[in-house]
Amino acid sequence: MEGSQSHEEHPYIPRDLKLPGFVPVVLSQSTIVGVYAVSSLLIVSTIFVLSGRSPKRSKTERWLMCWWAFTGLTHMILEGYFVFSPEFYKDKTACYLAEVWKEYSKGDSRYAARDAGVVAVEGLTAVLEGPASLLAVYAIATGKSYNYILQFAISLGQLYGTATYFITSWLEGDNFAASPFYYYAYYIGANASWVVIPTLISIRCWKKICAAIQVEGQKKTKVR
Repeated sequence: MEGSQSHEEHPYIPRDLKLPGFVPVVLSQSTIVGVYAVSSLLIVSTIFVLSGRSPKRSKTERWLMCWWAFTGLTHMILEGYFVFSPEFYKDKTACYLAEVWKEYSKGDSRYAARDAGVVAVEGLTAVLEGPASLLAVYAIATGKSYNYILQFAISLGQLYGTATYFITSWLEGDNFAASPFYYYAYYIGANASWVVIPTLISIRCWKKICAAIQVEGQKKTKVR
């Protein structure tokens, strides 16, 4: 009886989704979004200031370092928590990370339901793309020769993961949001950056890699 009551009280769609032991969100939406926004701003500001100590780095490279630090920590901390906390919706301690996913599930209930496709995509993202993103920060900062290839590979991985995320939802009926607001604010809005920015980075890296190969080819031609 208690389990039945719990799943009837959750705010997610579909309404018959069974979440025994569900504990409602304690923190307000503004607090959850505000903490994430302030934390992200702090990370970006710190990286941008520190990266400015070297006159060799362009502003574009500095912003890229900010992006990779932000996205890397988001993958590892937020998404990592989701992957390894299957019953986050039962949390009674108002743990911030659990609250984030309880709130986000209003835009995509597949998270609360532990949809296999979502868990798989988020797992690969947290374990592989998270650390790789932080490696990209280091690669750009130290001018490593592999930094463009690395950024290109991670960006393609992010685009593939995001495409899989949206396509699987569409194939399953695309009806997992509690309201149009949560659909556009969370499901669409919160994921838009991982479509636009990786696309731009992929294009930039592709051009850099092609230019480098062309220069190398011209050098070999001259040597001959």
